[in-house]
Order: sequence, then structure tokens, then C-alpha cells
Amino acid sequence: MKRLLVAIAALACAAQASAQSRPVVLVVPFAAGGGPDVQARQFAVKLAPVLGGPVVVENKVGAAGVLAVQYVMQAKPDGNLILLGSSSQVIQKLLQPELRFDPLTDFVSVGNVASAAAVLVVRSEHPAKNVQDLIAALRTAGGKANYASGGIGTAAHLAGATFLDLNRLKASHIPLKGSVEITASLLRGDTDFSFPVSGTGVPQVKAGRLRALAVTSAQRMPALPDVPTLYELTKNDLLVQESWFGMWAPLGTPDDVVKRLHAASVKALADSELQQQFANGGGSATPSASPVAFAAFMKSETAKWAKIVKLSSAKAD
Repeated sequence: MKRLLVAIAALACAAQASAQSRPVVLVVPFAAGGGPDVQARQFAVKLAPVLGGPVVVENKVGAAGVLAVQYVMQAKPDGNLILLGSSSQVIQKLLQPELRFDPLTDFVSVGNVASAAAVLVVRSEHPAKNVQDLIAALRTAGGKANYASGGIGTAAHLAGATFLDLNRLKASHIPLKGSVEITASLLRGDTDFSFPVSGTGVPQVKAGRLRALAVTSAQRMPALPDVPTLYELTKNDLLVQESWFGMWAPLGTPDDVVKRLHAASVKALADSELQQQFANGGGSATPSASPVAFAAFMKSETAKWAKIVKLSSAKAD
């Protein structure tokens, strides 16, 4: 009997080890090479040893993140396929209520990972040295200027639309295929300004390719301490806009799996090297206190972005 129990225990341990060796796939709805993708990969490196197995990042780009959402919704709810859902998907649902998913009800909220503001940038040769210069230039252009984004409903789109609306300016929105194309568009002179998320914009600013005029965070970014916030300049809360991404599991994922993934993410995000990597890109690690807390955060964010979408008059194609 004792030998039988020992054998059963050994089989259980082997099964557990086998399960842990299966890769956890983090589905990223952003193009490879962009700021959010870089942060996701940095996070995956730290998450893997905590979970005790490989963590693979899979980019699934299209329809402003909707394809990734639908892909994970259909996955088996076993904790091995996780969506790095973000404020972008929340916004897309607000722009297109007919979409067949709801971030608040069709997924299990695991925990937030990171947040980042956007950076108002122009190419380094642009005559605008500050926000007031840009406003003056846009007024002079009389609606003939334009601004780039990674797509309709992205952080760059809504920040740009809000900025124009509150300053009573006009400029054309140029949606590109992804945030990684913003810099090239500005450098070629195809577009005049943009609001890329910090993970995409800050490295280009530090490299001297782009000039930062302002940021959309509530306080100045440690990565760009000399660049003012739009709130400083306008005192308008609607120009405080920060994007975030976190872990969403397919509906039906067991509670113990969700709790394990949450605990692992909190431990991974406590890594000082990872925190510094996020900070270097203008972002920050923002772990949730619990899956329930993350769900509450998403609910409040949905209400905030609904107000911004309405004010900006942003519409999906």
C-alpha cells in the first residue's frame, strides 16, 4: 500500500511538472518592435522563472487589437493562453458597440502589468520648440496639417483628437498600420505631429530623431524630466491620458489558475531590473492588488475613456 501511495505521488508530481513545462503564451495585440511589445517581452522574461516554465509572446495584430481578443476568447480556459488586454481594446468596444466582445464580462481579469502616458512629438527639425509653437503652427496651417497614430481608437489617435478639440484646432488624422510606423511617418514629413505611447516615443526622443513637446501623464515622466505635462499647461484633466495593459484570461479559467497567474505577475513586476526597463521607456510597473481590484480598475477606466471618446468625436471606420 505504501509503495502504491508513493507511486501515485510520483505520478502526480510528474504530471504537475509536465503541466508547468507547457509554455504560457502571452498574446500581444501590438506590432512587434513597438513600445508595448517590448514591455511585454521584458515582462515575459521575468514571468517565466516565477511560473517555472517558458513564457512565449505571440503578436496577433489587426483591427486595433480586436483579432487578438477574439482569438483568446476561443481558447481553452486553462491558463496557457493569456491576452495582454489593454485600454485599446476597451476603447475599441466604446467606438464599436456592435463588436462581439466585452472586456468587462467576456474575460477573467487577472492583473494589471504596466501603464504609460503618450508623448506629444514632432520631428527634430520641426520649427515648433514647445506646445504653444505647435498650436500657432496648426492655426496658421488652417486645417491642412495632420497627425499620425497607430490606428483609429489608439492612444495616439484619442490624445491627438482631444488636444485639437480642446484647443479648437483642426488637423487630419492619419491612421497607420501600427505605432512602429509613427516615427518613420514623422521623419519623412508625411505627418506633422503625433502622440505615440512613451514606450515608442521616448527612445526616439532620446536618440534625437523626435522632439518631445509635452506628455499626457499626471506628473512629469522620470525618463523626460524637462518635458512638461499637458495638464501643467492646460489644467484640463481630460488631457491626462495613460494607456495600460494587463492579463486577461479566457472566461471559465479556474480561480486557482487565475490566482496563480496573478501572484506570479506581482512577483515578476517587483523585479527591480524590470521596473527600470519600464521606466527607461517612460512607463511603470502597475501590479493590481488582486484580480478583483483589476476588474474594478477596468470598470472605472471604461467610464473615463467613454467620456474622452465622446469629447473627441472619434469614430471607427
